[in-house]
Amino acid sequence: MGGELIMTKINQVPREEYLFSGHTACPGCSAALSVRHLTKVLGKDTVFVITACCFSIIAGPIPLRSFDLNVYHCPFPSAAATGSGLKRGLQAMGDDKTQVVVLAGDGGTFDIGLQGLSGAAERNENIIYICYDNEAYMNTGMQRSSASPYGSGSNTTPSPKVKENPKKDIMKIIEAHRIPYAATATVAHPADLLAKFNKAKTIKGFRFFHLLCPCPPGWGIESDETIVFSRLAVETGVFPLYEMIKGEQINLTYEPESLRPLKDYIDRQRRFAALSDEEIAVMQKEVDKNWQALLEKNKT
Repeated sequence: MGGELIMTKINQVPREEYLFSGHTACPGCSAALSVRHLTKVLGKDTVFVITACCFSIIAGPIPLRSFDLNVYHCPFPSAAATGSGLKRGLQAMGDDKTQVVVLAGDGGTFDIGLQGLSGAAERNENIIYICYDNEAYMNTGMQRSSASPYGSGSNTTPSPKVKENPKKDIMKIIEAHRIPYAATATVAHPADLLAKFNKAKTIKGFRFFHLLCPCPPGWGIESDETIVFSRLAVETGVFPLYEMIKGEQINLTYEPESLRPLKDYIDRQRRFAALSDEEIAVMQKEVDKNWQALLEKNKT
């Protein structure tokens, strides 16, 4: 049933800022807002490993970098391997305090970085891996990735030739590795996000976070709607909030009284403009099936 996750109160969030204003993220970028929140929990003793992604631009080069934290940039496929080596190097020097955090998009996680991610998870490397998922290669021109949902348009799957394959289920892949801790989170539920990172800080071994991060230009929404669509993804069951312990125990950390229709989430995103009502109905059945399966796991 339910877990022991203690919700972090918003008025208890540290006031320190580790992501400066004036960075180069797009207006309304939910990835930047998510990272701003989670760095408050991770604190000063943190070093980020960032692969090629939107955040490799947002973080910026010296002297224009936007982080008040150490950042190590690495090639596209090697984020998890680089983070693993950096952590082991710090430990060899007697530094067990510094938290190594890998930050990658869905392209560098679901696709190009999957081999390194799997290897680090299988070895149970003592790092935190964060995938901020905006469901396409947004930094290089909004091309589809394996995280792009069925029926979504992009510059490589333009309407009406939208993506014909379902989104890869990265959490099921992570589940198979039986790592100590994995969780989903979204900035629309900041107390849940902060509590999960607080919990992850106390755990040793490989920890994985899947953050849904709506992208205004890529999704075809307004820049002031990223929180709205983050919340709708949760309320419709598209992106459930839960944590997973050792690939076995599933704890739902937020359960809507009843799921809202998927159409509420789909209709206002221009990337789904080519979908028919019949196709949305098929997607609704898939969401309902996955939600019921998650509820069953939550009860065991």
